[in-house]
Amino acid sequence: MNTEAGNRAIEDGSLGKRIQSIVERVHPEAAYFAAFEGDRTCLLVFDMQDSSQLPSISEPFFELGAKVAVRPVMNLDDLRTGLASLG
Repeated sequence: MNTEAGNRAIEDGSLGKRIQSIVERVHPEAAYFAAFEGDRTCLLVFDMQDSSQLPSISEPFFELGAKVAVRPVMNLDDLRTGLASLG
């Protein structure tokens, strides 16, 4: 997330509340927080049922000046199903 926006959110006490609100809405299977390439970073693993969910998931991060990247992934069962469909 943007350093200045993150610093303001820490100073006004809203960062923790914003992260908690996002986690409660998204219900991630896992959540990791770290510094990545010099930026505060949040990695959430969650099940997005439909791409129409992307705006409501992304917008709270954009409000913090964050960059958002979404990467589809599969669990082992998904991989098996996908491989089976190859014939």
